[in-house]
Amino acid sequence: MEKVPPIPNLELELAQELLQVHGSPLYVYDSDILRQTIAAITEAISYPHTKFHFASVTNGNIALLKIFKNAGWGLHANTPGDIYLGLNAGFYPHDIVYSGSNLNREEMEQVINWGVTTLNLDSISQLRLCCEVFSFRAKTQKNTTEKLNLGLRLNISEDSRIGVSSLDFNEAISISHAVGLKISGLHFYRGTGTNATTAFIDVIDSILATAKKLPDWQYLDFGGGFGYPYHHDHVAFDWQLFGNQLTNKISEIDKNINLIIEPGRSSVAGCGTLLAKVVSVKWQGEKQIIGVDSTIANIAVISVHGGYREIITLKNSTSQKYLTDVCGNTTYSRDYLGKNCQLPALEIDDIIAILDVGAYGYAMSSHFLHRPRPAEVLLENGTYHLIRKREDYSILLNNQIM
Repeated sequence: MEKVPPIPNLELELAQELLQVHGSPLYVYDSDILRQTIAAITEAISYPHTKFHFASVTNGNIALLKIFKNAGWGLHANTPGDIYLGLNAGFYPHDIVYSGSNLNREEMEQVINWGVTTLNLDSISQLRLCCEVFSFRAKTQKNTTEKLNLGLRLNISEDSRIGVSSLDFNEAISISHAVGLKISGLHFYRGTGTNATTAFIDVIDSILATAKKLPDWQYLDFGGGFGYPYHHDHVAFDWQLFGNQLTNKISEIDKNINLIIEPGRSSVAGCGTLLAKVVSVKWQGEKQIIGVDSTIANIAVISVHGGYREIITLKNSTSQKYLTDVCGNTTYSRDYLGKNCQLPALEIDDIIAILDVGAYGYAMSSHFLHRPRPAEVLLENGTYHLIRKREDYSILLNNQIM
């Protein structure tokens, strides 16, 4: 009998039990895979002044955030919401780095009032707003002695909306000095989901040279954007090669620079699986069309983070594989969870597993076409426990005024 492609700790009997208890579809996370990935990334960079911060934009479940915290990682926040989740997961404010854009005054005040002290700012206007808020807070709260670690997000391409040019450094330094602060950091962001290791290595020299233009430079945030190979036979980001190159280069600097690394999808994607049940089977010639009780709204938005996820069936079969489209349970014409997959002939109530949804799965799920969102379960220490309840239709009425 052909062996089903393995999902560690998730065999057919357990999958059936999980769906029986918690319903279908269902997000399932494997804590062993997550911890192994965290360890592998951590060990890849030997530079002694390195701190890893998980980019929680990819997954904000408190139970998973606690795993990162217990592994010694901090948190990278794109938004105040990321910070709010991080604080509730037990991260201290000084363990959270904010690297975002376009906060209004109320949001900037909230970030600073929460006690976050490291902020990488996206524009001169955001820096000015931050300094105004800091200055006002310092004047109205007489006993405060807090200082902010301010960094600038570096724009590396005219095609990117992120960051400032090194030509803006002098103005930024002047603005921060006026309120008793310094620009002590530089933040580099390569882009979303890049698997080409050389795309990061090739810019190390230029990033370091740019950072040295800051007279008060103390930290380098080498950002996120590290990719994940959703096609398992494709090239993966080489953390070991990247870590060796970055360590060698930054170690040549004649002072100790604090290094911040912000992995997101690369650390969490592989630990997540979305289980769903077959509810409909039809054939168009030799092609199998499978309908499942999930929807494209439960995996990453195709236009933002790509459409491919490997799909397998938790069904032992020696039968022929067929070209198969896996379709969601809405009438949206593009509700495909997978196209042109190779799957055996399936039957109603068979279980499929959509792999690698730990990043931008639940985090980007929505109520598109008014489907409540699934539950989340964590496999840990030989058992499992619920880490987010399944929604019911009452969620659709939340905050509506009738």
